[in-house]
Amino acid sequence: MTGDLHLALESSLGVSEDTAALRRDIRVLGELLGATLVRQESASLLGLVEQIRRTARADLGETSDLLAGLDVETATRLARAFSTYFHLANVTEQVHRAREQRDARRVAGDPLSRAATRISAAISAGEVTPESVAAGVARLSARPVFTAHPTEAARRSVLLKLRAIADLLDRAEADGIGLDDARVSARAAELVDLLWQTDELRLDRPEVLDEARNALYYLDDLASGPVSEVLDDLAHALSTVGVKLPSDARPLSFGSWIGGDRDGNPFVTPDVTLRVVDLVRDHAIRDLLPVIDKLLEDLSVSERLNEVTPELRASLDADLATLTELDPRYRRLNAEEPYRLKLTCVRAKLVNTRARITGGTPHRAGRDYLSTRDLLDDLMLVQTSLEANRGELAARGVVARAIRSVAAFGLSLVTLDVREHASMHHSAVAKLVDRLGEQGWRYEDLPREHRLRLLSAELASRRPLAPTPPPLEGDDLRTYSAFVAIREALDKYGPEVCETYIVSMTKGVDDVLAAVVLAREAGLVDIAGGVARVGFSPLLETVDELRRAGDLLDGLLSDPSYREIVALRGDVQEVMLGYSDSNKDAGITTSQWEIHLAQRRLRDVARAHGVRLRLFHGRGGTVGRGGGPTYEAVLSQPWGVLDGEIKLTEQGEVISDKYLLPGLARENLELLLAAVVEATVLHQQPRANATNLAHWDPAMDLVSTEAQKAYRSLVDDPDLPHYFATSTPVEELADMHLGSRPARRATEGAGIESLRAIPWVFGWTQSRQIVPGWFGVGSGLRAAREAGLGDALHEMHSSWHFFRNFISNVEMTLAKTDLRVAREYVDALVPAELQHVFAAIEAEHALTLQEVLALTGETELLGAQPMLASTLATRDRYLLPLQLLQVQLLARVRGARATTAGGEHSDVEPTLRRALLLTVNGIATGLRNTG
Repeated sequence: MTGDLHLALESSLGVSEDTAALRRDIRVLGELLGATLVRQESASLLGLVEQIRRTARADLGETSDLLAGLDVETATRLARAFSTYFHLANVTEQVHRAREQRDARRVAGDPLSRAATRISAAISAGEVTPESVAAGVARLSARPVFTAHPTEAARRSVLLKLRAIADLLDRAEADGIGLDDARVSARAAELVDLLWQTDELRLDRPEVLDEARNALYYLDDLASGPVSEVLDDLAHALSTVGVKLPSDARPLSFGSWIGGDRDGNPFVTPDVTLRVVDLVRDHAIRDLLPVIDKLLEDLSVSERLNEVTPELRASLDADLATLTELDPRYRRLNAEEPYRLKLTCVRAKLVNTRARITGGTPHRAGRDYLSTRDLLDDLMLVQTSLEANRGELAARGVVARAIRSVAAFGLSLVTLDVREHASMHHSAVAKLVDRLGEQGWRYEDLPREHRLRLLSAELASRRPLAPTPPPLEGDDLRTYSAFVAIREALDKYGPEVCETYIVSMTKGVDDVLAAVVLAREAGLVDIAGGVARVGFSPLLETVDELRRAGDLLDGLLSDPSYREIVALRGDVQEVMLGYSDSNKDAGITTSQWEIHLAQRRLRDVARAHGVRLRLFHGRGGTVGRGGGPTYEAVLSQPWGVLDGEIKLTEQGEVISDKYLLPGLARENLELLLAAVVEATVLHQQPRANATNLAHWDPAMDLVSTEAQKAYRSLVDDPDLPHYFATSTPVEELADMHLGSRPARRATEGAGIESLRAIPWVFGWTQSRQIVPGWFGVGSGLRAAREAGLGDALHEMHSSWHFFRNFISNVEMTLAKTDLRVAREYVDALVPAELQHVFAAIEAEHALTLQEVLALTGETELLGAQPMLASTLATRDRYLLPLQLLQVQLLARVRGARATTAGGEHSDVEPTLRRALLLTVNGIATGLRNTG
């Protein structure tokens, strides 16, 4: 690889060229990659890469002509070469970002200690009391949820190679040598070769179990170290403000939709759900065994020197009497080491638990664990005994760390959420109600208010609607069987395996009650018997539902039967907010504003009913799907909304970006916890005074209204579906096999309405139009300014967390948008009669750019973040050849389809389709966004 390319790659990371370690890593990796291209392909390929990169910067037309003449095999190699550059640039950036964060911790402390400093200052100022801080900490529960529809464009096999390169970089630094060391360089060359020889594209669409295994890669890694460190840092930070975090507290846990997200995914059957739970549970125990083994190694305390508590002795004697198969060698060798002997019993019970799962045998008390609480109780006996017998340091050190890790992951590793579309519940309930013949109308013909009364009456009664099993078939039986699967999982694994059932596309109270009725029929709910084994969460996905959020929650909590369910669940009501579909429905401005207002309404209604609100934020990776820095997003919520508990989705490339490297995982989790602690403790009262909000809310209303008008004028254009299909590779995305779920909903038609939010954002991003992340913002800001609210907008930007965070995310998206590149797609692929749509996009983009810069006071985007601006600008020099190549390949693919009778994907030469999909993969890698 040439020296010019070395420097460009260095700049692409947005770091100073004076950073010697980074320069060395990039130089060596660049040389190794160049050698791989020559060794695996030819010297001419490397020369072509350089020629196209230089030409693309100077003359787009000449570059297009050059690319048009390439044969498919060369185009494929070219796409792979640029994609590999980005893979190496990304992982090197991650490694150095982790190092920078590590160095910053030494100077400024970790995010949790900084949060503790702010809390301490608030205590000193009399803004909060130590008691209120302790009460807030007691409610802490942050849960990232790994979703069932990944948008990760990179295969796990590729990610494993990149992780190996990252580990190599870290080991070289730890050993005080560089990648140019002969032995390290040889291993790096081997990895780069293997990376080149690994196919970036999946051969087939992943199955749900494949998705589960992919998530388990990250979860196993988190369980082996980063989470324990995060919780240790949290306990230390809280101790500095006089708050003790109990060892068995659960301020951080993890959730998953994988195997539970049934909405629109026919492959998530009840059987698949149980198979995923089995798989994850097996990993949970495998992850717990090293934790116990570490305690066994450390706690060599002799009873000759230190006594133990009577409670520990009694528990140990009971274990030894029950676990008769325990190897006599342990009883002999550890006869005077009661902690080791107790932990040997704990380990044996874990092994028995795993065997019970594998064999499907019943739980046997004392021989295996059914719940994490039972395991924690055993470990707490050890800790309490140590504390009472001169073992305080170990009790508060290694034992406390182990207990915190066990509490976070437990016997379930993750808590599974199950989600289904509201219409599926109504369909199943209709069959059960109609068979009774008690209604004058068919269930599906009942007005919503009549249906609500019927469902409410059914919940209040004790009769079942049907015998068990009910007379259902097809999709109705599968919907009902999902509740049966949940019950079986809870019976087999304990209460933490599944806690919440999510009703997607909730529009009314009856949508939730229909799901509750089915849960009752399946034995999950028995109000008269005081049983509610799961909670229910409405998912509000469109702007109309967000606007009715308060009324919907009030209606739910006003139903006596449902209110009793909430009481049985600890007086906590979860509501999920959908960012993706509300954005697709109304544009980013209205989506973000209505989500903000919905949170206020939900907060007030929950308080009026004496219920604690837990919000579940369905955020995607991109700004258009609710993405953006988590810390700022949490702190920009309305006051009082976050009271200890929060859930948020982790999706696609966000998972690998946050959790691929242990250092980054630790930093990201600490940022999340720091934000949750600060919001819980310091943000229970308004930060802005009532006078300001009285001015800002109407201004934001106006911005939202006009932005939505502009956005709807675009998406309501009858030419938009055809324009979107022709100006982006969205129709080709199905071949990428990104996830198990189909790209379209199972509705008639192939228009935008049926397209899911992920391909909607992915398509716009690939062509660099990125419409979902900014369109309409300029029209909204201009309308407010022209209405005389210019000063108010500047006040909002300087003093309102919500508005500043919103504008910051829009600015980032604008910086990634490149309509010069988009013009290449439009000119080559879009019929002339559709190009007026792009003209509208150009006009709104220019307006949005103008208004955002006027608001930030900068002369160019990211003016306050010059390093980031440089990063994006330099990456563009490598994206441009990939995108020009994609345009050429799209034209060829569509031309090939046009010459066939059917015009189907199968009619396109596989090698041509593969070359195109490699450009899709490479652009996603370069932009670090898919959907």
